[in-house]
Amino acid sequence: MNRCRSGTLDVLMKTDDPPQGAELRRDGTAEAVTPAQPAALHGRLLNVSRMATIGEMAAGVAHELNQPLTAIAVYAQACDRLLARTVTDPTDVREALRQITAQTARAAEILRRLRALARSQQGEHLPANLNAVVSELHDLIQTDAHVHGVRLSLQLAAQLPEVLVDAGEIQQVILNLVRNSLDAFAARPGGAPEVTIQTSATAAGEVELAVIDNGPGLTPEAVQRLFDPFFSTKQNGTGLGLAISNTIVRNHGGSVGYRPNEPTGAHFRILLPTRPLD
Repeated sequence: MNRCRSGTLDVLMKTDDPPQGAELRRDGTAEAVTPAQPAALHGRLLNVSRMATIGEMAAGVAHELNQPLTAIAVYAQACDRLLARTVTDPTDVREALRQITAQTARAAEILRRLRALARSQQGEHLPANLNAVVSELHDLIQTDAHVHGVRLSLQLAAQLPEVLVDAGEIQQVILNLVRNSLDAFAARPGGAPEVTIQTSATAAGEVELAVIDNGPGLTPEAVQRLFDPFFSTKQNGTGLGLAISNTIVRNHGGSVGYRPNEPTGAHFRILLPTRPLD
């Protein structure tokens, strides 16, 4: 298949392998399809990738939802016991009801975040702080990491310049990278597994986000095919996560890179251009 100039699907339509070490930037050649075609296909593939990621997070999501639901049941039972008494302090009942309301709101917020991740439409590229984009995902990622017995840490640089992004798409990239690390630990357990998410500003005027783990890392063969569509080192993987992530970042004018972590593990980074000054 030919490569596509649009930048939306060139990574999905190429026949040549990406370079060793994998620093991929915009470099398309001849126009191969109409503009409407790559945009529509990109949307469908992005939705498939999102739903696959959410499916992989099922255990963590179930754990996170179970906490407020359990609390609601406990407080409802407390209300029943309080009201069964001959003399009941209304203050105790009101406090239990307030807790039920708070836990209901917590469960609703979890579902709201999941719906936001699963949305299929493309949004606008708007000014955003990358730290805020990461922080909005923190609870979901933290729960997922906890379920896998992995320590998650954030190292977010202060006073980052803003970037112009579709926050939902960038969050999908972060989820894909973190999920890859968690799956790598699951495939080869042992040690003290840890995933770190870092943000920083570069001397070249870009904002960098890195997902670093101390897992088994990647084989040289896997590195050569890292961004190939439908290539996966996971037994039941779709092979879309990294290809879609690369496409998303390139559509934001950025790049995705990989290098081995020392002494062991994987170090993925995305670079995004900073928001132009008005």
